[in-house]
Amino acid sequence: MGIYENQVLPRIIDVSCGAKFLDPVRERACAGLNGRVVEIGFGSGRNVPFYPAEVKSVSAVEPVGLGWRMASERIAASTVPVERSGLDGQALPFADNSFESALSTWTLCTIPDVRAALSEIRRVLAPGGTFHFVEHGLAPDPGVQVWQHRLNPVQKTLFGGCHLDRDIRGLIEDAGFEVRAVDQFYEKGTPRFMGALSLGVAASA
Repeated sequence: MGIYENQVLPRIIDVSCGAKFLDPVRERACAGLNGRVVEIGFGSGRNVPFYPAEVKSVSAVEPVGLGWRMASERIAASTVPVERSGLDGQALPFADNSFESALSTWTLCTIPDVRAALSEIRRVLAPGGTFHFVEHGLAPDPGVQVWQHRLNPVQKTLFGGCHLDRDIRGLIEDAGFEVRAVDQFYEKGTPRFMGALSLGVAASA
């Protein structure tokens, strides 16, 4: 990765995904996390304040060193132990059945091989473990989807491979998860082609 990907893009993502109006969405995504948690796309640690008391530890997977450094104050203030434990969500360095919960927020849009990442998450979750997620992706309305498909090449170029039109629920189900609950909605104050969110919990079969 070059200077833009390592130094500029993490700051852009921190500002855009760290907006205060997204805090309630993050809190909803983190609700119900428990035990040992693996979080892919940890970024600058914006989820740290919302970890429930039932969380024992968090293994953070984050490829960009700047993101981890930007998270230092949040990690220091956390009552939950957080350790940077991996760099690539497509190849998690953990044994099978290592975690009770997994978390992904605005991450599945960018991972190059999203199917491999979901397969890895399922592998490292213990039987009955839960995968908590909030992701932007394919909108429910065909008219919005048209613009997502048109703008996707630009989005990928400007935002480090981020896709506008991934079918989040479909990808999760195809990976062998059972989606227990999902709320699909447009985030207020965000253009619809970027703000079609899927927030939910899936179980590892």
